[in-house]
Amino acid sequence: MRVNAALQATRFSILDRSLTRRGHDHAQALRDTVRFAQETEALGYHRFWVSEHHGVPGVAGSAPTVLAAAVAAATSRIRVGTGGVMLPNHRPLVVAEQFGVLESLYPGRIDMGLGRSVGFTGGIRRALGHDKRDAEDFGDQLAELLGYFTGDQKAHPGVHALPAEGLRVPAYVLATGTGADIAAEHGLPLVIAAVGDRERTLQAIARYRGSFRASARSARPYVVVAADIAVAETAERARRLQVPEAWATAFSRTRGVFPPLTPAGEILATDMTDRERALFEEALRGRIHGTQDEVAAAVRELVERSGADEVMVTMNTFDHDERLDSYRRLARLAGTGAPAPPPVTLACAPGR
Repeated sequence: MRVNAALQATRFSILDRSLTRRGHDHAQALRDTVRFAQETEALGYHRFWVSEHHGVPGVAGSAPTVLAAAVAAATSRIRVGTGGVMLPNHRPLVVAEQFGVLESLYPGRIDMGLGRSVGFTGGIRRALGHDKRDAEDFGDQLAELLGYFTGDQKAHPGVHALPAEGLRVPAYVLATGTGADIAAEHGLPLVIAAVGDRERTLQAIARYRGSFRASARSARPYVVVAADIAVAETAERARRLQVPEAWATAFSRTRGVFPPLTPAGEILATDMTDRERALFEEALRGRIHGTQDEVAAAVRELVERSGADEVMVTMNTFDHDERLDSYRRLARLAGTGAPAPPPVTLACAPGR
């Protein structure tokens, strides 16, 4: 594969949601996440983020700062963060303390990705002690959290977050609903998914840039576009890589449960109802797949239209080796750099 010069100026990163696979338990999914971080660090990706989901059977990632610590300990160069910590589920003081510990142990490698979503179901929200209305306080929670790092938060006078105070941990806002406007108001980088209505996504990005207020954390707007990208020898093989997660998404919308990933061949042979078929096809729309040249053209168009500074790749599939092969092809296409040093052990070690 040849390096595509048009993509070389764009950073490529990864969001891993620790999805389970049929025949493997949640513990294996978490170990797979750590191993995948090691493998993609060697491919030269810029950062590796993990997510927060509570009570979802097919998703193992429920404690992102804990998992981020394991990833940071197992790697040596790649930036590590959360995509994201759902701030309405937590007290800002505790979040600041957790990221302060991470940054203290792995200085210069930690990112603080923050979202405003609340629990997946009413039962989960009640178990977390929150409800949907708590998302409305995201802006205030964000200001309090950032204030713990500078030492000037005003919500709780005299309270200090240690060891966070005085540390500089880059903060990112995950855009859902008004997230783009909040990111602009606080002068923070924006992370937004390129799914669904592409025009609405582009409008949100334009609005973010237009209302961005420079801050001590970010002097200019910075946009990370998240996209499901699959690369293979043929377009059909690339599309099949995206079938397992698309089907799990459709299944969750008809059965209320996000299931473990299953092989694409079995899914495509399934006798789906009309509603299942429609939701399955809807879940596949907006994803980028194809050969080297096809993906290069599609990603180049996405970057040019959005003005993205960075692309965060989210593709997951049933077969680990096929997944890694896709990320390897994309890394070669984008020219992400030379392999990193061999990964360190899982024991907690200071960052370098």
